[in-house]
This record gives sequence, structure tokens and C-alpha cells, in this order.
Amino acid sequence: MDTIIKSLKFDEKGLIPAVVQDWKDNAVLMVAYMNKEAVKRTLKTKKATFWSRSRQSFWVKGESSGNIQKVKEFYYDCDGDCILIKVQQIGGAACHTGHRSCFFTKVTSAGNTKTVGKKLFDPEKVYKKTK
Repeated sequence: MDTIIKSLKFDEKGLIPAVVQDWKDNAVLMVAYMNKEAVKRTLKTKKATFWSRSRQSFWVKGESSGNIQKVKEFYYDCDGDCILIKVQQIGGAACHTGHRSCFFTKVTSAGNTKTVGKKLFDPEKVYKKTK
């Protein structure tokens, strides 16, 4: 595992971007950040684990929502500055908004935006948010 960590180039904050992709249909589900410990935890547990820049803490994808990401394949690019994780998305939605993918806003040829895909869950109910 140390060899893998040494092959990666973390930024000045100790982070590296990780693109998360569905292992069956290659849909890009989300992008998050990892530090060295998140990489180690992900490789060890086979559960996608990231570093939350806003909360300054680790988070295992799905620990709150049940929308777990089981790691099937782990790659890094030729420069070692970006990770690609192919996952089995359990629970359907990777996005905290309830969509399958975080990439549900499409820019049209007219320069407008359009929401594509439907929500798979209501985040207010899943995360028990209060107004």
C-alpha cells in the first residue's frame, strides 16, 4: 500500500481528486477528495472513503444515506495526480441531492441548463434535515 501512496501526488493541502464511476455502465457518479489515510482506508475496506473539505473529517460514502459504494477497481492516472474508483453503487443514488449522479445539470446548446435524470430519494427524509 505504501508503494501506491508514494506513486500519488497530493496537493499542498494533502488532497487528491477522486472520480467515482459505476463499474458496470461507466457513468460518472461523483468527484470527491482523498488524503493518504482515505486512500489507505478505501483500499483496505473496499468502501469508498473520502476526506470532507467542509467538515474536515473522513466520510464513508453511504454511512448516512445507505447509498454505499463498494470498490471494485482502483486506478490512478499517468501523472499520479488523480484517482479513478470504479464502484458498485448500492442504493442507487450517489448524490446527496437524491440523484444517481452528481452530474445531473446539463448545459444545452442554447446556453441554458436542464436537469437530467430523476431523483431516486428525497434528501429531506434520508438525511432528516429540518428547515
